[in-house]
Amino acid sequence: MIKAENSEAFESAPAKAWLMGIAGWLVPGLGHLLQGKWVRALLLGGAVWICFLSGLRMGGHLFRFDGSEQGLASLLQIPPMIGDLGAGLLYIVCWLMGYGFSYPPQQAALPTFEYGWTFLLVAGLLNYLAMLDAFDIAARRKS
Repeated sequence: MIKAENSEAFESAPAKAWLMGIAGWLVPGLGHLLQGKWVRALLLGGAVWICFLSGLRMGGHLFRFDGSEQGLASLLQIPPMIGDLGAGLLYIVCWLMGYGFSYPPQQAALPTFEYGWTFLLVAGLLNYLAMLDAFDIAARRKS
């Protein structure tokens, strides 16, 4: 009996679910939009876009791991970088353009600087949740 329960828990997801998850990660809201879930796409995708763009506008800092710092300081860049990377193409475009990664002292002195990078992290983490939601809908684990 236990064996049957375990096999149900580990059933494989269809390829469509993986595509919806990847689409949802790349462009926030796209995974839901492709499935006809307009309201979820607007709410979840819109929240990610607004958080990310607001974070940049507030002078927030995007994290990346470049190995330029030595020791623990370099490793501490990895968790927030993974959070930022959750925003998908928004993060990748900023990375390719070199926008949001370096900050001069006057930017760090802005009263909104801390809020800005927090908004950027929240945008990435929220998009991970939206991506998983789109995946679960396509895998028919939820409606």
